[in-house]
Amino acid sequence: QVRLVESGGGLVQAGGSLRLSCAASGSIASINVMGWYRQAPGKQRELVATITSGRTNYADSVKGRFTISRDNAKNTVYLQMNSLKPEDTAVYYCNAGIRIPPGITTRDYWGQGTQVTVSS
Repeated sequence: QVRLVESGGGLVQAGGSLRLSCAASGSIASINVMGWYRQAPGKQRELVATITSGRTNYADSVKGRFTISRDNAKNTVYLQMNSLKPEDTAVYYCNAGIRIPPGITTRDYWGQGTQVTVSS
């Protein structure tokens, strides 16, 4: 069974920083894309950032403030969030495309979410 476990959320003042981590565990053959999404109250879940094969992609709203990275040896993805704004307040979810042996297809997995609250 594959699990994604996030950590690092919390309460921070506007202008502050937080670092989220997400570790994948279980029977994993390979991980393709890893990413972060977020969902604010009353809004749809939206993409924050993704990383695959060294290529990164960011939502326009976080470009220049957030940095996504990954440690393939640890099956872990990180999200460094700087210059946080109240509008960044949301539940942040980790996502990964994972292939489980002996299969040949990749499936999406999600973490349980971690709350990030930015006060003004």
